Amino acid sequence: MNTIVLDTLDYATKLKAGGFTEQQAETSARLLAEVLEQQVVTKAQATEHDNNLRRDIEVLRVELKHDIENVRIELKRDVREAELKLEARISESKAELTRWVIGAGLLQTTVIIGVLMKVAKLI
Repeated sequence: MNTIVLDTLDYATKLKAGGFTEQQAETSARLLAEVLEQQVVTKAQATEHDNNLRRDIEVLRVELKHDIENVRIELKRDVREAELKLEARISESKAELTRWVIGAGLLQTTVIIGVLMKVAKLI
């Protein structure tokens, strides 16, 4: 319950002095007191709300930190998997390139030997 200090008698008296009837002034004072009672937040309520918000923010901060760490771990794992796949593809490419170079070298050697044999037969 809110604790609002409102001097309804003084308020009603001032309304009467301003031209309100006694009934209008009293009704206005009662309604204002009710509205203030229902609508105005006390310092204790504001402090409690502030504390609740701070607690919620701290919980979210901890959760966010945990989530970020999980993403970091997953990212490191994904990067490592990509590195391993890339290393495997590079090794495969090296092996294939080596086969091509050796094959081309053998072919070239065979052609040279063939040409030399033809030349040797002509001489």
